[in-house]
Amino acid sequence: MNLRTVIATRYVTPLREGGSLPAIIEADDDGMYVLKFSGAGQGPKALIAELVAGEVARAAGLPVPEIVLVELDPELARTEPDPEIQALIRASAGLNLALDYLPGAVTFDPIAEKPDADLASAVVWFDAYVTNVDRTPRNTNMLIWHRRLWLIDHGATLYFHHTWNDYLERSRAPFPMIKDHVLLRFASALREVDATMTGGSHQTSLTASLHLFLMPGWWRRLRSAAATSTGTLTGSIC
Repeated sequence: MNLRTVIATRYVTPLREGGSLPAIIEADDDGMYVLKFSGAGQGPKALIAELVAGEVARAAGLPVPEIVLVELDPELARTEPDPEIQALIRASAGLNLALDYLPGAVTFDPIAEKPDADLASAVVWFDAYVTNVDRTPRNTNMLIWHRRLWLIDHGATLYFHHTWNDYLERSRAPFPMIKDHVLLRFASALREVDATMTGGSHQTSLTASLHLFLMPGWWRRLRSAAATSTGTLTGSIC
């Protein structure tokens, strides 16, 4: 996995969805990204979950926009008239996380769209694997772009890392909230997908993607930046 680092050059517009107030930014590679701020109210663990779950999804062969690290200069806040955005930019100075911006993408509509059984089953399997509580009919966290389904917003995954009490026992516990998954009614190939995901090359890819997060370098920088923005980072996923 090659995780690139870009430098934010322009704050374009906020995306006023949810409590984290993500934003579209332009970077020094002339690309546009959806920035997830390290100083947002959801805390640093949401950034960590976004990164880990997103790359695990990619290793599983699911479509996820490119994830990049973003260096954010607090001086960008000076050109923003909104005091809330100014405060958020200043609180997020340093390293942040972003996804490639998909221009013209529309929110997945489970009434208008019907994904095939294999894809729907793979998404449901993945969301159960990473304990994703936030892919429901109310908030699908999926986009349609160029007639293809894309997975976004994984900050609510891996919720076990908010408390480490009895984590080994809980790792084998059922995930009952999967019953609310927006794609569950399309997921008629779960047994077949489970056999594929848990065997052979897929399992090797998933394990390798998780091992990458134990490596030094950018991983420590992200954790350090996130901890600095909100105080002390308690717990970890390592």
